[in-house]
Amino acid sequence: MRMSEFGRRGRMPVLVVVALALAAFTVASPSGPAGTDVVEPGSGAAAAPFPVARKHQVPVRPARPPAGGAVLGDRVALRQLVLATGPDDFGLTAWKSVLDVIGTPYDVLYAGTEPVTPDRLVRADGTGRYSAVLLSNGALLHDDGTGVYNSALDGAQWEALWDYERRYRVRQVALNTAPGSTPEDYCLRQRDELDVGPMAVPLTITGPGVDLFDDLRTEPGVPLTHSYLYRADLAPDCAAEPILSTPDGVVAVRSRAPDGRERVALTFSTGAETASTTMIGYGLVRWANRGVFLGERRHWFVVDVDDWFNATLRRRADGTAGQYRMTGRDVLAAVEAQRRLRADHPVAAQFTLNLPFNGSKLKPSAEATCDDDAPDTLSSCSKAMVNEFRWINHTATHPQMNRTAYDVNRTEISRNLDFAAAAGLPVPSCVLKTPEYSGLGVYNPTPNSLDPPTDFGLTGSNQDLLDAARDVGIKYLQGNMSFASHRPTCANCGTYHPLRPELLVVPDWPVSVAFEATEPDEQVSQYNAEYGRNGTAADHADHDVTYDEFVEEEARVASGHLLGGSVYAHTLHQGNFREYAPGHSLGFDWITATVAKYAKYYRVPLKSPDWLSLAGYVRDRTAHFAELASGHDAVWDRSTGAITYSPGSGGSLFLTGVELRDADDADQVSGDDGETYGTDTVAKLGLTGSEPAVVMARPRP
Repeated sequence: MRMSEFGRRGRMPVLVVVALALAAFTVASPSGPAGTDVVEPGSGAAAAPFPVARKHQVPVRPARPPAGGAVLGDRVALRQLVLATGPDDFGLTAWKSVLDVIGTPYDVLYAGTEPVTPDRLVRADGTGRYSAVLLSNGALLHDDGTGVYNSALDGAQWEALWDYERRYRVRQVALNTAPGSTPEDYCLRQRDELDVGPMAVPLTITGPGVDLFDDLRTEPGVPLTHSYLYRADLAPDCAAEPILSTPDGVVAVRSRAPDGRERVALTFSTGAETASTTMIGYGLVRWANRGVFLGERRHWFVVDVDDWFNATLRRRADGTAGQYRMTGRDVLAAVEAQRRLRADHPVAAQFTLNLPFNGSKLKPSAEATCDDDAPDTLSSCSKAMVNEFRWINHTATHPQMNRTAYDVNRTEISRNLDFAAAAGLPVPSCVLKTPEYSGLGVYNPTPNSLDPPTDFGLTGSNQDLLDAARDVGIKYLQGNMSFASHRPTCANCGTYHPLRPELLVVPDWPVSVAFEATEPDEQVSQYNAEYGRNGTAADHADHDVTYDEFVEEEARVASGHLLGGSVYAHTLHQGNFREYAPGHSLGFDWITATVAKYAKYYRVPLKSPDWLSLAGYVRDRTAHFAELASGHDAVWDRSTGAITYSPGSGGSLFLTGVELRDADDADQVSGDDGETYGTDTVAKLGLTGSEPAVVMARPRP
């Protein structure tokens, strides 16, 4: 895609995008587990085999359902209860932003509107309806209409809630808790308070917080911005331990009530779009659920380099234009930079570039060498370094496909696979990235116009393209998060195309590294022309940005996607990987800065899947959210350790905190999969019809 036109159109607050609300929707999902798609040749040539990841772990499914007792309090549904004072409660938006990214089911109860009663909390069969209680603020305070703030729950309702937590051993987390002893004592005594603006106050992870937030580094701490903060001391002889603190006081505690209930309370406000909510929200939910819950959150970094083998426009800083096509030296520089990134940042040890390529300029018969005297150094060195990258079909000649005929579309897709097969490039035949995302309903109705494109919706797509893609075996089309019609309704999901439900649209993130830029001066001149002090958008009305400022800003935006758990790829272009100075390209300057920002705060690794695995994951997440929309609950019987789920629509379901075992050969064709990520176990269950799925829980302390 040509990012200079709409790179910034993709700018949205991180959690507004990746924490989209759950939606009840029906999907037509192709069957089969992720990673089992067959790689087929384009039109008869022998395609290079595309490596399919082998499953190493799968969830433990007992041979027969464990027989448990009927002790009251043993059985709870894996569903969150969020208590808030109303739809505008900012603590509610914070909880939603966290829960929606995880993909865990929850109910919202508006205190003062709906009473908290035993029947609301316990099913008729004695099963607890909720595995965790999440409060928007510690006392559920609301304005009674006179400017006086009182709790929205009366004493009887608080007692009903606490009785449920005690009998069913359910933990509670309260955001924005004022130190004191009402309605219950968290052992906090106020020292002072502070209105926190954009300048971050670092929160130190301490004591049991090290285990609670074990995905985070203990240094430099959690950056708290745009918050109201109470700093507190611990009351003497009170059962509480700090989990977050500042040099001037305690700001979060884990405590035990006199009746044995386990609680966490935070003494600061949290917003849906802040780094602090993103960073600590997952650990809070995981602790509240003892590590066992529906959904999952992992961290990803995938980068596409569009137009490999092609030549693209180059716009120099002096305004003159030309073309640029990568050389073999650029290929070697990218390989070296990729290896250096992995070595310098172990969290990025998996990082591998994905290369959407245009094969018409590839020389399949070129010798596989990186010698400078090769006739076409790009073709030769790419073949020599073929396994250092991953390859994606981007059509043979890079045509605009908004109005192309069926035969043209089919030929473009198939010929590119033939070029790859002849050169020995392993390519998944079921993934397609159209040039500039053309053919998917976003275009300028006036040919050759330089105005921004119009989003006509997916129903405005080129039907001939969709038909041709389906007929040659495409299952996944790449879209763009800049366009509303390409943005899914749930986090890390895709959209089944309304005109061809066999095709799943998986969006990318745009990046404001201009496709015409090959060196820093070219980048900042184009950026400032649009966003500098005299630019049309004037994001920086007071000054033009330097190259270092540009990299810093773009890395901040992208690292927000990484911190928030977004799986979607980020798109750059081949000219961005010109080695403009030894060891430097625009692409790797930005990649390295982005990874460094993530690595500053997180200990858990960045996953960097190939596109087939990425698309399979997105397909399974889409099915997971469809399953949640059915309203069915997974029930955890703590007496046996078994989690039982009766499917609503079939497909896939993700769970965290499940026992895993080593996968055998038979497991490679099952719908189940599993992974140990950090200290979590994450399982994907393949659901079959209405057959109940039973797996064993692996709770945390």
